[in-house]
Amino acid sequence: MANTPTHLRVSHTDSGVAILTLDYPERRNAMSASMTQAWVAAVAELAGDPNVRAVMVTGAAGAFCSGGDTGWIGGDPDASVSELRAKMLPFYRSWLSIRDLEVPTLAAIDGPAVGAGAALALACDVRVVSRRASFSVPFTRLGIHPGMGTTYLLREVAGVAVARDLLLTGRRIRSEEMLRLGIATEMLPAEENDAAPADAFHSAAVARAESMAAGAPVATRLTKIALQSGGSRTLAEAIDWEAVAQPVTMATEDLHEGLAAQRERRAPRFTGR
Repeated sequence: MANTPTHLRVSHTDSGVAILTLDYPERRNAMSASMTQAWVAAVAELAGDPNVRAVMVTGAAGAFCSGGDTGWIGGDPDASVSELRAKMLPFYRSWLSIRDLEVPTLAAIDGPAVGAGAALALACDVRVVSRRASFSVPFTRLGIHPGMGTTYLLREVAGVAVARDLLLTGRRIRSEEMLRLGIATEMLPAEENDAAPADAFHSAAVARAESMAAGAPVATRLTKIALQSGGSRTLAEAIDWEAVAQPVTMATEDLHEGLAAQRERRAPRFTGR
């Protein structure tokens, strides 16, 4: 229906950053059915848009995402394992489709990221936080096995020891510990201000996404491929890949633009060619 809320806002900056805002504040931006459907459509559209050079994911009204809409999880006690699996797999794949984007992705976390919402943050390439951010994967405390790739994604981002700690205890960590454990890379805005307004964080996060979008598109996409799933298994594999990927970028117009910009002490104007 035309009046059904999508719970997702999509906007773009002039510098090529697409901003996906989860917008279901009364449920702390839980992944509703309409949000999930809108997410799939939005990610597919971004994947085919040559003007998009980075994607930022954030949440509205002081939360990142409270995870899946739990109303149906225990709503049908007679559902079989196969029926539940048939429901969960498409949900996982819908939200993790952001991993398939060739451009850099940034999770801007200004509030709680919980369960599947935490998994979405982990699925992005980079995570930045405000002082209000928190992170938890409390599946076992709800009597359920972790889902949406958290047993892989948390280990990939922060290592096995951290994954064991957070998945087995379900404890919530705040922004400072997210930084210490490597789940996030930076706190924004930089100044020590617990009461910094949400728009200050949002502006700083957009600026960080724009810095990711400013790289040469071909070089950036190939670099993202090189780092997928933790990167090459060995140094020899990394060198073999780089010996192909680096010459590819050396044959682009963007290389000459980047060198010229360095000589002329100006920002480069990359075209992706």
